[in-house]
Amino acid sequence: MKIQISGNLIKHYLRNVYFINGHSYAGKSIMAKMLAQRYGMICCGENYHDVFPREKLSRWEQPGLCYFDTMSGWEEWLNMTPEEHWNWTEQVSRECVEIEILELVKLSAEGKKIIVDTNIPVDVLREISDYSHVAIMLCDPPDICRTRFFDREDPEKQFMLEQIRKCRDPEATLKNFNSWALYHPPEETDWQHTGFFTYTRSDFESDTREEVLHILAEHFGFI
Repeated sequence: MKIQISGNLIKHYLRNVYFINGHSYAGKSIMAKMLAQRYGMICCGENYHDVFPREKLSRWEQPGLCYFDTMSGWEEWLNMTPEEHWNWTEQVSRECVEIEILELVKLSAEGKKIIVDTNIPVDVLREISDYSHVAIMLCDPPDICRTRFFDREDPEKQFMLEQIRKCRDPEATLKNFNSWALYHPPEETDWQHTGFFTYTRSDFESDTREEVLHILAEHFGFI
């Protein structure tokens, strides 16, 4: 028998968990960190599923998460077609959902509020959470990460840039990498009409962090 847990049960155990999802470059990570600091919450960053021991993953049960252990090298991954990359990220997302929900249930036992920078799909969020616990952050234009992705100096993005430079044709690889952001899959998420609260970022020059923080805190009922 395959184990399945009803959404209403998960929702009960995650009643102190708040989720931020949406576009890349919309400010999800910054807002999660600021909300956690301001309101004494536990912050789960974008890749908090990494707390699960890699050696416990199964190549048969979690092939997407195990891909980096089986690929021939970074050039193989960086030169995935946009469709291949989307299929892989969708697979990883599905595999991560199980780990992330289990981790959140464990953290919830501490009784503290938790803010999550998440990639959990909106259809799953509808089952395990509700309107007042979810915020969707969007960008206008939505593909701005294509031109600004490497503006950030965090180690992960700089590592990607270093790997691109090591490829046999760095220019073509960078062009392919950027094309991922422009790909429109057949089952694309309609971020504007999820039914959840949304905030759209269109000003990428001014520091609007405090303003956005207030808007999100108000939505989540912290103020």
